[in-house]
Amino acid sequence: MKKKICIVLTVRGNYSKMKSLMREIENDPDLELQLVAGGAVILHKYGNPVNLIREDGFKVDETIHFLVEGGRTITMAKSTGLAIVELSTVFENLKPDVVVSIADRFEALAVAVAASYMNIPVAHLEGGELSGSIDESIRHAITKLSHLHFTATAKSAERVVRMGEDPDSVFVVGTPTLDLLDGLDLSPDFDVFAKYAGVGPRFSIEKGDYLLAIQHPVTTEFHLARSQITETLHALHDLDLPVLWLWPNMDAGTDEISKGIRPFRETFRPSKIHFFKNFSFEDYARLLKNCAVLVGNSSSGIREASYLGVPVVNIGSRQNGRERGKNVMDCGYDRLEIMDAVQKQLNSGGYPRDFLYGRGRAGKQIVRELKTRTIRIQKNLNY
Repeated sequence: MKKKICIVLTVRGNYSKMKSLMREIENDPDLELQLVAGGAVILHKYGNPVNLIREDGFKVDETIHFLVEGGRTITMAKSTGLAIVELSTVFENLKPDVVVSIADRFEALAVAVAASYMNIPVAHLEGGELSGSIDESIRHAITKLSHLHFTATAKSAERVVRMGEDPDSVFVVGTPTLDLLDGLDLSPDFDVFAKYAGVGPRFSIEKGDYLLAIQHPVTTEFHLARSQITETLHALHDLDLPVLWLWPNMDAGTDEISKGIRPFRETFRPSKIHFFKNFSFEDYARLLKNCAVLVGNSSSGIREASYLGVPVVNIGSRQNGRERGKNVMDCGYDRLEIMDAVQKQLNSGGYPRDFLYGRGRAGKQIVRELKTRTIRIQKNLNY
């Protein structure tokens, strides 16, 4: 009898983090992959990432709709409740042996709540990390609901153990996205404008002469999201460099970011900024590797950019407390401060590769433990 491993994908970042693990599960004769897609992954507004998942050859077993529109804290809370309702039905139908939850998003909490209440063991990836906003609290709550812990760093593993988790259930494996970078052709030889639909002018981009921008809302500061994104928009517009801008995720404040981007685009008509809804991870990695600087507040600036040695300007509080390499320069939400940080990173050039978040072997290590580990559903504090 194969052990059934259920993975729930809800945002594009989920897929990039889970993809190597999904491949390893599919290739193992003792395991069966169950795949659930929902949230932003199945919505046109976010570029329908589910299409990329299917194009990669994965079968989606169930799809769920739980996302309440509005981009506010109340809609995020309601979406979490709806996700629990929908996922409990899915888990009842699929009857997985283990459910995998990742990181710190509100729907990841829903995954852990639904599964743990149904006596289904939960494996959590990237627990024990520090970060800004409500995300950190959600991450730690998921840790307390989970039975296996696959952390990205040694410090994160120490924190999970200090939270009372059994040391024998904690494994340092690194960040799974790094698995996809090993052996990947990172040459920039593709036309991003032809391959992906976006909004804005087309322009010539060459290796090292463009900026990559990703700025998500900070849920505890969602009411400031519009003013925050406006400062970044003005900063990158005034720098007069080509910018490839990736649309934010579905957290509270996303609509405010959209309300900031659209009037700016219509008023200033920037000739060197193009906005995209979605990239495949492989194409995103190529664009990241060959950009001059990554600007914004994405965790990819902390993880993948560090591994690739890409200069990063990290804006605001979203990544507060997170372990980071020397490639990251922090600044606040002020256009002059952002411009100054970008200019300094342009002058610095690239950085040496940093292996803080692993060496690209997470998927294999996780599968080994999922296969062989006996999991006790009843948890106890270990202090």
